[in-house]
Amino acid sequence: MNITDSDLHKRAVDCTTLTRQAAKTRKEWEFMGYVGAALVTDRGNVYTGINLHLLCGIGFCAEHSAVAEMVRNGETRISKIVATTADGKIIPPCGRCRELLYQIDRSNAETAVIIAEGARRPLRELLPENWQAYFDRELFPDKPAG
Repeated sequence: MNITDSDLHKRAVDCTTLTRQAAKTRKEWEFMGYVGAALVTDRGNVYTGINLHLLCGIGFCAEHSAVAEMVRNGETRISKIVATTADGKIIPPCGRCRELLYQIDRSNAETAVIIAEGARRPLRELLPENWQAYFDRELFPDKPAG
C-alpha cells in the first residue's frame, strides 16, 4: 500500500474533526485536538492521533497518540509521519516528539518527516546531535547502532 504525502496529510486533519466538535463544548478545551498526526509504518499501516492540551500542562502531542496506537498494534518502525493543525497547516514535530520517534526504534532515524507542503527531512537531520552518543553506557544493548 502506497500512502502519498497528501493522503497522510488528509488523515491527520480528519482525525481532529470529532475532537474539535467536542472541544467546542468547553472553553478550557480550546486547543484539545487542535493538532492531528498520521504515520505510516514500514508494513504500510496508518495510525493517527490527536493532541490533548488541558489545564496545568496535562496532555500529550498528536504524534505521541499515533505512536501509542502503533505500538499497541505491535509495530515500531515508521516510514513517514506528518502533523497538522486542525485547519490543515503542516507543522514539524517538537523536540520531545522527535526524540520519542527515535526512542521507539533506532531505525526511525530514517523516517521521512513531512515538515511543510512538499518538504521532507529524515528524522536524523532533525536530531543532529544525538545525546545518547555522549552517554557512558549503551542504552539499547539489544539493538544494532543506527
